[in-house]
Amino acid sequence: MKRIVYSLAVLMMLVLTACTTKSEQNQEVNDFSIHRGTNLSHWLSQSEERGEARQMHIQEDDFARLDSLGFDFVRIPIDEVQFWDEEGNKLPEAWNLLTFALDQCAKHHLRAIVDLHIIRSHYFNAVNEGAGNANTLFTSEESQQQLINMWYELSDALKGYSNDSVAYEFMNEPVAEDHEQWNQLIVKVHKALREREPQRTLVIGSNLWQGYETMKYLKVPEGDKNIVLSFHYYNPMILTHYGAWWTPIGRYTGQVNYPGVLVSKEDYEAAPDTLKPLLEPYLTQVWDVNKIREDFKDAIKVAKKYDLQLFCGEWGVYEPVDRELAYKWTKDMLSVFNEFNIAWTTWCYDADFGFWDQQKNDFKDKPLVDLLTGK
Repeated sequence: MKRIVYSLAVLMMLVLTACTTKSEQNQEVNDFSIHRGTNLSHWLSQSEERGEARQMHIQEDDFARLDSLGFDFVRIPIDEVQFWDEEGNKLPEAWNLLTFALDQCAKHHLRAIVDLHIIRSHYFNAVNEGAGNANTLFTSEESQQQLINMWYELSDALKGYSNDSVAYEFMNEPVAEDHEQWNQLIVKVHKALREREPQRTLVIGSNLWQGYETMKYLKVPEGDKNIVLSFHYYNPMILTHYGAWWTPIGRYTGQVNYPGVLVSKEDYEAAPDTLKPLLEPYLTQVWDVNKIREDFKDAIKVAKKYDLQLFCGEWGVYEPVDRELAYKWTKDMLSVFNEFNIAWTTWCYDADFGFWDQQKNDFKDKPLVDLLTGK
């Protein structure tokens, strides 16, 4: 009797394995092929522009320019407050601009990631701005359902775009107290979107500002090959955010070196006492291409585990940063991206980390563009 039961169990396992293998073999994988891109930031996200100013901000020539420069995709951050009022009613202008952008991407050979950047129940920088209690997403079922409802409406509007050309990033830079809170929300949103759009490419990032450090805690639905894994990288912050008013490290005014040890002992001693705790790591740690490669290790490992495309959705250097330092760091970043086939979008196209000046209709930093595009 035991032998019969054992034989039946083995038979069932073989059948299940065969079914799984067949399912995987028959799974349709999108041709959402991405390599180099940029963020169209501070347009449909993090901007007070409305009406004509917003309509004129990004136009067809911007998409044509990116195509001609050799970029193959864009990430389009969008905010809840621009697309829905407080009662949940759609605000038509932003919706029209988003579909305009996607239509222009199709016309000018650019793929697109629609990134839900900031929502009313979750702002990635709330903790740093003393408003951490405003984030209810990970503690409220109602807030989580509202996130899903927003994606239902976005899906209704965008599902006609090809799965090979448009992807959804259903939330930017999650900041959950526990990594499992984010993993559980991933399951909910993934299930809801898959019921509506079984094939759409979904971009999923790691907890705590999409940090490379937390990629090892990320759990994504098994067997779904139409997922892109995302992380962000701005390290070392003392270099990339030199002079940035919104972060404490931006108040440092001494010299920065790269590659090598970033801060000399003399510059450390001359710095205000309030900054010294932030500067201490930069006194001894060597920053170069090898450090970047080491930082990316966990993200690369997770992508290999799931056999998925890895994508750095944000990286870049603030405009006041010494350009020679910026170029050296950019070269090292590109070297590691190329080595491990990591797709990327710079932060950003035309805002304070950008390379294009809309007012002058000219490049802010042509050498940077040449680096990015391999010219």
